[in-house]
Amino acid sequence: MKFIKYFLQYLIIMTFFIIFKILGYKKSSDLGAFMFIKIGHFFRSKKILEKNLNNINIYSQDKDYNKIVSEMWENYGRIFADYASIKNFRNDKLEKFIEIEGIEVLEKIKNKKKPVIFISGHFNNFELMAMIIEKNAINLSAIYRPLNNIFLNKIMENIRKKYICKKQIKKGLSGSRDILKSFKQGSSVAIMIDQRVTEGKKIPFFNKVAMTTTIPAQLIKRFNCEVVPVHIERYKKYHFKINFNEAIKFSNNEDLEEITLKLNKWLEKMIIRNPSQWILTHNRWKL
Repeated sequence: MKFIKYFLQYLIIMTFFIIFKILGYKKSSDLGAFMFIKIGHFFRSKKILEKNLNNINIYSQDKDYNKIVSEMWENYGRIFADYASIKNFRNDKLEKFIEIEGIEVLEKIKNKKKPVIFISGHFNNFELMAMIIEKNAINLSAIYRPLNNIFLNKIMENIRKKYICKKQIKKGLSGSRDILKSFKQGSSVAIMIDQRVTEGKKIPFFNKVAMTTTIPAQLIKRFNCEVVPVHIERYKKYHFKINFNEAIKFSNNEDLEEITLKLNKWLEKMIIRNPSQWILTHNRWKL
């Protein structure tokens, strides 16, 4: 039954990808936004969205729940449509839509020739982070979570390796060994730290414990390396601002939990700044 379900999903999504390619970047982005605003709520539990917004205490920020959710689905739909144009982002045909802040941070990393950890969350088109880093001649391995759908996962892995970042490492225990090996060989690592992971630790996130990856903290403790937080923001529908923040250096006496908590605190600030640009559909606080 799952096999049939996944195959039907694959056919539907591939059909839309063809339509998006025909329409071009802007029109496909608008279509994706329209579709997800209309039908997104059928695929994700309203309860999870409400719980997540309550957990990040967004109501105290005087922001309207329905507006945030609608804008999030619009953003989600544009991300979906963006995959059909990812090749053109890579080959600079859509370069005018990307603004980079902190390019000097990347230059410092190249000059030092020491691997760092790039961290971010699922803000907007999160795939652009690894793409921009690799395009700036930094040796990089990107950590990703395979899709449950076996048909779509093959397509996505191919897209990521071809246009986003050549070196892809799957999340999980076996992936952790590959990360260590890659880092020892001088490759920086890009990782999203906002997803729930079963092999993580219970760390406060918006004052509620959440299963959180400790991979960045493990690398920091082992290699005494720096962390570069990256934030991606969409504006005027089609444009992106990618901000590479100054590297964070941790002291030797900080343990895994302290480091991971500090990284979560950075993530919280980015989410509060613009909650509708964070993908709120993950069951983040499930233990």
